[in-house]
Amino acid sequence: MRDMTDDIGGGGAHDAQLWPDIARQLRRDIGARSFDQWVKHVRFQSLDDNGTLLTLVAPSAFTAQHIEERFGERLLLIARGHAPAIARIRFVAPTAALAAHAPARTMAPPAQRPMVDPRLNFARFLMGKSNFFAASAARRMTAAERPQFHPLYLRGETGQGKTHLLHAIAQATLERDPEACIILMSAEKFMLEFVAAMRANDMLSFKARLRAADLLAIDDLQFIIGKESTQSEFLHTIDEILASGGRLVVSADRLPHRLDGIEQRLLSRLAGGLIADIDPPEMELRVAILETKAAELGADVPATVIDWIAQHFPRNVRELEGALNKLVAHAALTDSAIELDSAVAKLSESAKGSRARITIEDIQRAVCAHYRIDKNALLSDRRVRTLARPRQIAMYLAKELTPRSFPEIGRRFGGRDHSTVIHAVKTIENLRQNDADIDTDIRRIRRALTA
Repeated sequence: MRDMTDDIGGGGAHDAQLWPDIARQLRRDIGARSFDQWVKHVRFQSLDDNGTLLTLVAPSAFTAQHIEERFGERLLLIARGHAPAIARIRFVAPTAALAAHAPARTMAPPAQRPMVDPRLNFARFLMGKSNFFAASAARRMTAAERPQFHPLYLRGETGQGKTHLLHAIAQATLERDPEACIILMSAEKFMLEFVAAMRANDMLSFKARLRAADLLAIDDLQFIIGKESTQSEFLHTIDEILASGGRLVVSADRLPHRLDGIEQRLLSRLAGGLIADIDPPEMELRVAILETKAAELGADVPATVIDWIAQHFPRNVRELEGALNKLVAHAALTDSAIELDSAVAKLSESAKGSRARITIEDIQRAVCAHYRIDKNALLSDRRVRTLARPRQIAMYLAKELTPRSFPEIGRRFGGRDHSTVIHAVKTIENLRQNDADIDTDIRRIRRALTA
């Protein structure tokens, strides 16, 4: 990259060198292609006397907006690494005359500019048995009155809707209170800002921004756990937010006590709130998701194809929608209709990779192995607790992981009535909310089945 000092106007020698240093690091971070397309012709104008406002000249308002939206947070972090006092970055037009007709654009700190995806709202979050409790709890977090249970901990495996609910909470909160300070970030971004603040000797500013939040939402919390310094800072942040009346929502792929290396005090705070599970979508919900997605894409997808995809991609919503997108894209590019035979041919390998088809027999074997009981005993009429609870868990998993009906499941469990299966499913659903041991057992059995 050429030396950009030739493009710099205004400021002293130290200030003049600031932008080239920032630009070089940004170029390394975002890549030469993106940098040359959008940032190459940005020029330094000034750094105010207090060193808090960096003013840059952009070739156009459109370029300024694009840089702000795509690279704004990264740019601000890099700038603070070189000049810790910088709190804002402002873009102005290339000439004073143009600047007089177009107001300057200011990039506020990330804590004041939540990166919320407008597509991820409550209206587009389809609910079923697997996510109803979590979605209801998420909605409650956006109400004007303080939630009874706090903080909210959303637990779900990859691709089941945790991030969607975090964005929905942020959007609904802003709709209720447009002036609310919202911080929505991934655990990775939390760590990035934490490290940048430490290197810039600016921890006070980092802490102040986080703890001033009316809503702090952290996605994929498991990536913070295990790092002592970030855990400690996160714990203090939680305490400050809760004490000031703010709200905290976090998501992770496992329960708090299953987070490797979690500190006891942090575990206590997280477990003391409301833990809401998001389980793999049941068959009915998978069908509804596919039908809604097909309608959004304007695609004519036969019900037989919808059903086949729903049966063969049961693990998460992301894989489900990905399979449908593949079919719709192929049909559009080849100007052909979507049919069952061609769909099966195109998706079979992906379906195998997603998960081999699980049978009721597979589930029975896995449950027996986990609890070290005999299969004949599992299917017997004996009602002792050491057999009754594993039997109910096996029925529950049979309903969740296979397309079989209640009557058919009952027949495969010693000829039991369908009402017995329904009772078993409801019992285990309730127990999973309140009994961590049962929840852990089910997760381990599920992992064994899908490995």
